[in-house]
Amino acid sequence: MQIFIVMLLLTLAMIIVAYLLGSISSAILICKMLGLPDPRTTGSNNPGATNVLRISNKFTAASVLFLDILKGTVPVWGAYFLQVEPLYLGIVGVAACLGHMYPIFFNFQGGKAVATALGTLLPIGLGLGFLLIITWVAVAKLTKYSSLAAIVTVSMAPLYVFLLKPLYVYPTLMLSALIIFRHKGNIVRLLKGTESKISTKIK
Repeated sequence: MQIFIVMLLLTLAMIIVAYLLGSISSAILICKMLGLPDPRTTGSNNPGATNVLRISNKFTAASVLFLDILKGTVPVWGAYFLQVEPLYLGIVGVAACLGHMYPIFFNFQGGKAVATALGTLLPIGLGLGFLLIITWVAVAKLTKYSSLAAIVTVSMAPLYVFLLKPLYVYPTLMLSALIIFRHKGNIVRLLKGTESKISTKIK
């Protein structure tokens, strides 16, 4: 019983830590440090790497991407190291993404959490990370739509996980559903043909 209580408290603590880490918006902070416009009010109004690319350069966008991935990887990897159960690992990952989407430090105005979701999946294996990145890049190069690339990638993620490590399929489904829900506005614009394309060429 004591072990159960300890693990429950540990899991709750990791969920809170994940949300707080997710709430640190690297896009907003980096743009502020560099004197760039607030990404929440410029371009696609999304504080993420793709929008930062629109208003700055590849290096700045890559820095945002790296930090957004990291804040998803750190809490999930930490929870995995502490032997948190697979299903609860998924909840930790969702908490990190919710932090990015609704950051407590930035008036709950956040991004779509695609990079953070990728970060939460990386502890499953580098092979999975490679497949997800290749999928995103391929769709983005073909269509020039960052949102479509994200939707396709997270839709494929449960299949990739099923093929590589089936134990984590349900947590991955939770993440995928959350990211797709967050892109509901993008889906409507894609169907209407009014979605913004990536303005910088992907090489």
